Amino acid sequence: MKGKNLHTITNRKRYHIIDLITTPFLHSQTLTIGLNHGLAGQLSLRVNQLDVRCETKTKDNVFVTVVASVQYRALSEKASDAFYKLTNTKQQIQAYVFDVIRASVPKLQLDDVFLQKNEIAKGVEDELEKAMSGYGFEIVQTLIVDIEPDQHVKRSMNEINAAARMRVAANEKAEGEKILQIKRAEGEAESKYLSGLGIARQRQAIVDGLRDSVLAFSENVPGTSAKEVMDMVLLTQYFDTMKDIGASSKSNAVFLPHGPGAVKDIASQIRDGLLQAETSQS
Repeated sequence: MKGKNLHTITNRKRYHIIDLITTPFLHSQTLTIGLNHGLAGQLSLRVNQLDVRCETKTKDNVFVTVVASVQYRALSEKASDAFYKLTNTKQQIQAYVFDVIRASVPKLQLDDVFLQKNEIAKGVEDELEKAMSGYGFEIVQTLIVDIEPDQHVKRSMNEINAAARMRVAANEKAEGEKILQIKRAEGEAESKYLSGLGIARQRQAIVDGLRDSVLAFSENVPGTSAKEVMDMVLLTQYFDTMKDIGASSKSNAVFLPHGPGAVKDIASQIRDGLLQAETSQS
């Protein structure tokens, strides 16, 4: 008895009588069954694991291989049933697994098979528990450890996923470029608006300066009219402009035939413009 496995029941043939022998040294039970003291075999009470690969088809016509892992053990109180009632325990369990998986998976889409693998495992476990309890076995746990679609389907799914992600990335990139263009246009519009305000203020300042100059000159020099003062101011600006153009080393000015007398025409145009503006405002 010293070398016996603690989780093994030995079956002997002796008058078809079940004999339970308890040894304090081993703290285990040895079962003898049969006649003529012939050794019929050994039955392990440890938890065994059987991996079953089942190929089936989903509702959307995709072939998948479902791998189920069944953990089971023989019950000591039903050791006789576990030893004598089944010729091939693994083949019996495999048949039930095939039956349940091939009945449940064809009702589901491929994506739902992945989502509901726990429900599939529970269905397999319930069916095995009902079937195998009568043969002296206990189903400890059933797991769906892998779902393997066909390689072409895997490749297609990966391509679909990659295309969807690229489409999202392209949309995000387009939205980013759109935002940049909008912000750029808003910046340009704001810049032009501020530039226009600056130019308007500059011109207003020029007009105010000219007006103040004309009024001051008329007051200090009696007998001069506003027209004469304006002509003199424009002539002074004309010569200042010519001086600046001549003094610049990088000037690209183009000179046309002209003379100081042309200033009179420019003065007339400015004066007419100012008069028209005053008339429209009034």
